Amino acid sequence: MMPVLRNISSKLPDTTPSIFSLMSGMANEYNAINLSQGFPNFETDKKLKDLVTKAMNNGYNQYPPSHGVEELREEIINKIANLYDKEYDPETEITLTAGATQALYCAITAFIHPGDEVIVLKPAYDSYEPTIRINGGKPVLIQLKGEDYKVDWNEVNKAITPRTRMIVINTPHNPTGTILSEEDMKNLEQILDGTDIILLSDEVYEHLIFDGKEHQSASKFPGLSERAVVCASFGKTFHNTGWKTGYCVAPEYLMKEIWKVHEVTVFSVNHPMQRAYAEYIKKPEHYLELSPFYQKKRDLFLNLIEQSRFSYTPSSGTYFQLLNYSEITQENDVTFAEKLVKENGLAAIPVSVFNIDQKDHKQLRFCFAKTDETLERAAEILCKL
Repeated sequence: MMPVLRNISSKLPDTTPSIFSLMSGMANEYNAINLSQGFPNFETDKKLKDLVTKAMNNGYNQYPPSHGVEELREEIINKIANLYDKEYDPETEITLTAGATQALYCAITAFIHPGDEVIVLKPAYDSYEPTIRINGGKPVLIQLKGEDYKVDWNEVNKAITPRTRMIVINTPHNPTGTILSEEDMKNLEQILDGTDIILLSDEVYEHLIFDGKEHQSASKFPGLSERAVVCASFGKTFHNTGWKTGYCVAPEYLMKEIWKVHEVTVFSVNHPMQRAYAEYIKKPEHYLELSPFYQKKRDLFLNLIEQSRFSYTPSSGTYFQLLNYSEITQENDVTFAEKLVKENGLAAIPVSVFNIDQKDHKQLRFCFAKTDETLERAAEILCKL
């Protein structure tokens, strides 16, 4: 049947279904263990669920304030001050969002005009570039270097032009599990000094840092925080990605522009969840104990595959682990990932799809935010390859 409207022009003509949708779809089709998409297969804390129920029963079921429940805003601001020694104003410098992706979308939409350039470090989360293009911006892509994915700050500096409006960073980094160091952040601070460039800092895995390392938030560095929109996610932190609740913080002069977009997209977000989180994060152990919890998961997974033919550097953050399969086959990673699902019943993400020109290091990304039983079953498959 011919469409009624024939002159519709797509704003994203080259966009196809995401690799996450494709691999999860294949996992369902072949009844495979799904270590591809980044979500836990265990329950969130019953205490937190009970707090949501309590909030609903107490009548918090209508619109909350557009930029978030006051109590939650204050608790988040206190958390940031305690962890990163940065004071934000809970009235003017924070917004609760429908997940971190909405925060990212609103920040890009608020500031990117047609012709503006946005520096994106690849591999990168797959929402950045489409959102830039929707707003008429131009993604300027810089590939992270080597299999350990280091930033070449000289290359970043050279990529800056009079049209550069924003740079996007992500630490801890999805999909690689790497983190930016204090030296990295100081290099970035120096590069941006004296410019009008906005920093968009995706920090959704801030509480998943391993081996005694520390998260280097953009909020910690005065030369960055004065120009940064920092985005975070409760869903990633507290094992409930389906609740879609996140937030962003930024100086007032930036936040007031983000509010304009936020109000005409979702206006406000899940009221009972906000009430529950406000109560839950009053106890810092609820987020401070996550790093050892996930490090134990990572170490279990790596110990289980120690006798396999995969090689790896242990993830420094997130709940993702890259595995190099070059001792098994020289097939490209997309082909190998598809075969792993179809023939072996295990789903992972090929990393090349996030790289410039699909640069292939023979690596797959595995999510270890799973029950021990799931990780044991997955490791048994990997050790047979």
